[in-house]
Amino acid sequence: MKHAFVTGADRGVGYALALELLQRGYTVFAGRYMPEWQEPQPVPEEWKERLVPLAIDVADGDSVRAAAEEAARRTDRLELIVNNAGVVGDKEGSALGEIDYDAMFRQFAVNAVGPLRVVQALSGLLLAGEDKLVVNISSEAGQINQTWRESWYGYCMSKAALNIESNILHNELKPRGGRVLVIHPGWVRSYMSGKLSEEGTYTAAESAAGIATVIDGHLADRTPRDHPAFIDNTGADMSWT
Repeated sequence: MKHAFVTGADRGVGYALALELLQRGYTVFAGRYMPEWQEPQPVPEEWKERLVPLAIDVADGDSVRAAAEEAARRTDRLELIVNNAGVVGDKEGSALGEIDYDAMFRQFAVNAVGPLRVVQALSGLLLAGEDKLVVNISSEAGQINQTWRESWYGYCMSKAALNIESNILHNELKPRGGRVLVIHPGWVRSYMSGKLSEEGTYTAAESAAGIATVIDGHLADRTPRDHPAFIDNTGADMSWT
């Protein structure tokens, strides 16, 4: 039995990805920030015993440690950590006008620092697992030389920070048999702005299915990598510079 820990599994891509991993036979620790939220797609009855909801705020160290301790009470290993939790925040801020810096700090706390907190808290379980894979859900918004936006400062900057963090973490895990995979989920019709956006190329389920397939392929290919693989949800390589 393989075990995975997925953050941001309340709804959207995170919830759909938890279902994909359950279908693939994982026991899934589903990190939830909004435990009262109910997704319209129920968990099939035969999978429910392998889904373990855990309350977690990835921006809060105590919350992350408590979730990690609860996971450790239920398993002695993790094969996979998926850092999916993320926030968009202020999209209109302008260097020539107003910027909500409190929102920007929140974006960094969740999008960049949060994944590092999670891996650190779960590192013992991860290193005891067979696959030792960390998957960070990033965004094309973190590309540096290819950005087209004239705003979204906090989101873009926090995702760029997540990308360099992924490189450093990969370097630390390599000698211990671990790896990092960074995935752009595509343009998803999601709740990241607080309500369901009808704009996007993919539904959450479509994006999650692609991500799960990419993870499967990455696990099957044990070719050593000097740096993390930067891939989108279709499996295509991406440039992150």
